[in-house]
Amino acid sequence: MGPQAALLADGTRLHLHHGPIDLIIGADQDRIRAFEAARAGFESVLQGLVDQLPLLRSAQTVDASPAETETAHRMIGATAPYASAGFVTPMAAVAGSVAETVLAAMLAGSTPARAYVNNGGDIAVHLEPGESFTLGMASHDNHPLGTLRLNAETPIRGIATSGRHGRSLSLGIADSVTVLAGTAAQADVAATLIANAVNLPGHPTIARRAAEDIQPDSDLGRRPVVTACGPLNAADRACALDAGLACARAFAQRGLIHAAALFLQGEKRLLNPAPFTLPEKSLVDA
Repeated sequence: MGPQAALLADGTRLHLHHGPIDLIIGADQDRIRAFEAARAGFESVLQGLVDQLPLLRSAQTVDASPAETETAHRMIGATAPYASAGFVTPMAAVAGSVAETVLAAMLAGSTPARAYVNNGGDIAVHLEPGESFTLGMASHDNHPLGTLRLNAETPIRGIATSGRHGRSLSLGIADSVTVLAGTAAQADVAATLIANAVNLPGHPTIARRAAEDIQPDSDLGRRPVVTACGPLNAADRACALDAGLACARAFAQRGLIHAAALFLQGEKRLLNPAPFTLPEKSLVDA
């Protein structure tokens, strides 16, 4: 079945679906043209990814070429700065890159004051001067975690969330890690790697299994991904979260991300707390 498109019941959001890709799209002003442009831009996205899967699943450093699709260019470009941070392939940026590609198509064909493309929690945002965007954060079981707010005056245009409860396999134990960056693809890679860093190697309450035994086509191969994590004591939670926070801080120092929120079993860490509003006092790293 080819790409599917439908307006949601509220009439203000568009749902685009094709295979594993599921997008929710919103736009303020010029909405009809924005949605038509999004539909047109979405038509060939999945096939372009399928055609280039061997390249995109490779951890070897590669350079984008004119023969590759726009989405592949974004994936490769977003992943390259993280090559020294551990195992990573362009697939770590796939959801954010797809969101960016569809948003770019919208902006090429319309003039919304605000627009977003949400690809399962990895979100590309457009804001005209003076505009803002507020988003709720929730746990895997829909418990509210707080909100984040983006303003047009900041350089943040990408949001991504990763963790062991997400759609992708994770090497770490974070319940969730939300990252804010200049683009959705950049945020996507960083969220994946920071979530991997929230970890306690060899801990007896953590179950792991080879990635390819769960998903035979996983780019992680035989690397052990987390399948379960039992209750941790306060010291263990702090150790795991601090490891993730150190990773986030290193990325921020290189200018790769702007902020991050890390969550594990009721505890949290923040890097650059300004965009976040959380219901309880948080442990903050400025």
